[in-house]
Order: sequence, then C-alpha cells, then structure tokens
Amino acid sequence: MYREELLQRITVDPRVCHGQPCIRGLRIMVHQVLDLLAEGVPPGEVIEKDFPDLTLEDIRAAIAYANRLVKNEEIYVYPAQPG
Repeated sequence: MYREELLQRITVDPRVCHGQPCIRGLRIMVHQVLDLLAEGVPPGEVIEKDFPDLTLEDIRAAIAYANRLVKNEEIYVYPAQPG
C-alpha cells in the first residue's frame, strides 16, 4: 500500500474526538496508537489487546501521518548549559 493510500485512512472531523486525527473515522486517535508504539508495544499487540478494530495498515497509516507532520519541521537543538 502506497503512502498516499495509507494517509487516506486518517480522518479529521470536528464532530469526532474534538477534531483530533483519527483512524478511518473510528474514535481511535492517531496519538493513542503512536503513544503505545512509543512505549514499545508491538503493532500486533496494539491491535490484539488495545484496538481490535485496527489493522496493520492502520498502524502504518498512523506512522505515515506522524512522519508527514514532522518531515519538514525544523528542530533546533541547543547544547546543554553547564552548571
């Protein structure tokens, strides 16, 4: 599945979850999936234990969405200050 097809799985509707990006119009927000992945929960477990309505493509869509958001973002890293 191509990235653009994956991104079509992400929906934003002001009437659903206060306009937060969700997966396929379900009330499963992208950030919920990303939080679990960031905690080290394997994608299969995210589906099996937390969100059985999702598919692996939905997980990939959440990652692709996050990637698109940060891809062109400029991040400034400042050296730690002594003391």
